[in-house]
Amino acid sequence: MRLALVFNPFKYKLHEENLRIVQKYFGLFPPLSLAWVAAIAERAGHEVIIIDARTLSLSKEDVAGRLRSFGPDIIGFMMTTYMFRETLEWIRYLKERFKVPVMVGGYNLRVYPVESLSPPEIDFGVVEHADVTVPRLLEELEGGRNFSDVPGLVYREDGKVMVTPKPEGRVDFDSFPMPARHLLPNHLYAEFPTERKNFTVLVSSLGCPRRCLFCEAGGTLHNPRRPETVVEEMEECYTRHGIREVDIFDYEFPCNRKRTLEICRLLNEKDLDMTWACRSRVDSVDEELLREMEAAGCRRIYYGLESGSQEILDRINKGITLDLIRDTIRLTKDTGIRPLGFFLIGSPGETRSTVMDTLGFAKELDLDYVQFSKATAKPLTGLWRMLVEDEGWDYWKEYIKGNVEEQPLPRPWTELTNEEIDKLARRAYIHYHSRPGFLIKSLVKIRSFSEFRRKFLAYLDMVFRQEKVSEKDDLFVAYNEKAIRLPH
Repeated sequence: MRLALVFNPFKYKLHEENLRIVQKYFGLFPPLSLAWVAAIAERAGHEVIIIDARTLSLSKEDVAGRLRSFGPDIIGFMMTTYMFRETLEWIRYLKERFKVPVMVGGYNLRVYPVESLSPPEIDFGVVEHADVTVPRLLEELEGGRNFSDVPGLVYREDGKVMVTPKPEGRVDFDSFPMPARHLLPNHLYAEFPTERKNFTVLVSSLGCPRRCLFCEAGGTLHNPRRPETVVEEMEECYTRHGIREVDIFDYEFPCNRKRTLEICRLLNEKDLDMTWACRSRVDSVDEELLREMEAAGCRRIYYGLESGSQEILDRINKGITLDLIRDTIRLTKDTGIRPLGFFLIGSPGETRSTVMDTLGFAKELDLDYVQFSKATAKPLTGLWRMLVEDEGWDYWKEYIKGNVEEQPLPRPWTELTNEEIDKLARRAYIHYHSRPGFLIKSLVKIRSFSEFRRKFLAYLDMVFRQEKVSEKDDLFVAYNEKAIRLPH
C-alpha cells in the first residue's frame, strides 16, 4: 500500500504550558513518531512518504498537490490532545479531496481512544505503538478487512466505535527500525540552543518510573533500547544524514548508569564528530558519569529543576533538594557540560513569594538557559487527576468532543490566577536573560550567524513585543531586597 504521513502546522493554544513567544522560537523538530511509523510500514513492504508541512511551511493546497502526485491509499496523522482540532481541520480538508481512509496515532489515542474517533472523517486510531498495529492494519486493508483482528486499533463498525485489545506482552522497543529520517528535511531542523547542523532528535527509551505530579509519563515502565542500538542510530544519523548535533528526548536519559556508561564507551570508539544533549534529573548523575558523557560528546544537559522552593519540590513529588541541585549544577559546569534548567510556575502551593525564590535560585545557579513553563494539567498527570476531581469534569475530553471552547485550564492548587502566572513567567524570562553578564557570556558562546539571529530575534520579541517589565514591579523589588540573603 501507499501510505502518506502528514505533519500539519499548528498555532499557539491557550491551554499550552509554554508562553506564546517561547513556543514560537523553541524549535522546529522532526516528527519522530511519524518517522517511526514510516520505517515500520516500509519494513512491512509498503511505500511511504512524510510531508512535514509545518517545517516546510506548506499550505493545505500545497500538501494536496504533493498527495496527488503520490496517490496514497491511506493518509496518517499524529494527533496530539493540544492540537486535536487543528489537525482535524487538515484531515477534513484532505479527506474531502482524497477518498481514502485516514489513520491517526499519538499519545492522545491512549487517553481518549473512543472520543478521538468521534469525527466521522477519522477511520482508524492506533492506541499504543505502531510496531504491531500499523502493519496488521495495512494488511487487513489490502485483504480481509477483519479489523477486529488488529490489536491496539480503534475503528468504526456499523456506526459504533470499537476498540480491540492491546498487543500482548511488553513493547520490544529495541526491535523498532531506525526512524525513516531519509523522508525528512533534516537540514531545516533546529532548537533554540542548537549550535551545529544538521540537527535531529532521538529517543532511546520509553517511560519513566518516577512519579512527578506534572508529568504524563510518571510511574510508567522504563523501556530502554540497548546501547548498541542507540549508538548505531547515532552513527546512521552521522553517516547517512549529515547530522552533527542530536538532542536525546528521553524523559531521563542517564537514569540507568551502567547503560549510559556503555553508550559513552561505544561513542568514544566510533569517534564521531557529533555533539549531543539530553534530559536528566539531578540525582541521576555523578562526577564520573558526567566526565564520561562529556568525553563522548555531551555538550548540554536539560535538568528538570522545577522550583527554587523546597516546599514546592516536595508538593510535586520531585524527590530532590535544593542543595543537591546546587551540587549537580556545579559538577556539570566543572566537567565542561552546559547546564540548562526547566522550571515550573504555578505548581501546587505556588505564591508570588515562591516564584521569587525560583527566579533567585535560577540566577544563583547561573544556568546557560532557563525555561519557565506554566504548570498545566496535561492528560494522565497527577495535576490532571486533581483538576478532574476538583472540577467534576474533564476539559480535554470535552475539548476533543467539541463541547468546549479553547481556554486556559484552571489551577485550583494555587492562589495565583492564570493571568498572574502568565505575567510572572514572562517577567522571569526577561529578568533572567537580560542580565548584562548573562548576555555577554551567551554572545561569546554563539557559534554561527543563524544561531545569533535565532536568539537575538527571540530576545527582542520577548522584551519588546510583550508587556514591558519595570524594575519597580513588586515581585522583583522583593527579589532585589532578598537577593543579598541568598548564598552565592
